[in-house]
Amino acid sequence: MRTLRCLVATAALALVATACSAQHSGDPGAATAPRTVRPVAGCGKASWTDPADLSPTRSPARCSAGRPAPVPLAERRKITIATGTLSAEYVAPLEVALDKGEFKAEGLDVTLKVLPTPDALPLLAKGDIDAMWAAPEAAVMNGVRGGFDIKWVAGNFSPAPGSRSGLWVRLKDGESAAGVRMAGRTLGTMIGKGSVIAYPMQKALASHGGGLDRIRYQQLGSADVLTALRNGGVDSAWLLDPVWRQVTGRAGYAFLGGQPQGEPLGGMLYGRTLLNDDVDAGVALLRAYIRTVDTYFAGDYKADGTFVAYLAKLLKTDPAILRATPPMRMDWEIRAGTTTRLQAAYRAQGVESGSPLPESRTVDRALYEEAVGHRP
Repeated sequence: MRTLRCLVATAALALVATACSAQHSGDPGAATAPRTVRPVAGCGKASWTDPADLSPTRSPARCSAGRPAPVPLAERRKITIATGTLSAEYVAPLEVALDKGEFKAEGLDVTLKVLPTPDALPLLAKGDIDAMWAAPEAAVMNGVRGGFDIKWVAGNFSPAPGSRSGLWVRLKDGESAAGVRMAGRTLGTMIGKGSVIAYPMQKALASHGGGLDRIRYQQLGSADVLTALRNGGVDSAWLLDPVWRQVTGRAGYAFLGGQPQGEPLGGMLYGRTLLNDDVDAGVALLRAYIRTVDTYFAGDYKADGTFVAYLAKLLKTDPAILRATPPMRMDWEIRAGTTTRLQAAYRAQGVESGSPLPESRTVDRALYEEAVGHRP
């Protein structure tokens, strides 16, 4: 069903491209126009890391708490950000920024609107919404290929070393984790094909005699994935936080791999409006986001019981559920080559065709670099 929705979204983008082509002049892959980048107080060398550094132990970039300081826009600007959910932990920095007035301090009136990616993409392309808190999924790549200025401009998180969110398999009699062969097995997932999990799943399958084209997919509801894995309805499943805690350490199950540590696979996506038409607002939005991470999510934010209670109330979840998993490594930077690796996985799944898009068409780091005062 998700694949169908992605195809529908891609078709919709093509129609929007035809209708709005007169509004899109110049090279759709052109980089953001050069801007003056000045040093930012509280954001030193630690506020930037080399994008080519893929080390799982890399410390994420950080400014001092409360930095970068707000730089209010001359005129207030209304911003709408689409997000697939308001209850997931990876959305917490946006919700905290909204609740603590970090966006308002920049002169932004931000609205978070719940919309799945396939529904949000045409709206972003037309300028009806300003940004998406999502991921560069196959539908996004196909939209960019169709001619739209949609770029990934900031990361969200990477998993903590203790996380086991990812691919789990139900072991057969006499089988060990080291001897698992995934070819021909069924995979239960609520996300389906074309999602960014295709990339880490491809890596995990390759180490266990499988591949994205050698397994059978079974899309299930979020409440059914674990049940199907337990009762044998599927052989394996992609389990998210905190569901994996219900099988970790139990006999008969093995963890095969998850999202690479130190490599965010999602975050903020901008359309033409914030990329080109109102770059000041685009930088201001990221500045508020970065400041929120530096102030509230810089380290082990779950060590503070008061903050966990506050976060649980904001996300409308049980504090015990938040404490059940290690804190995410909130990370606004984007690693080099991530969208290239994602596209290779999408092609392996059969949901993307054509030549891979170069990173210049899919990623723009200039806005968060400006927000922290980094000159490349």
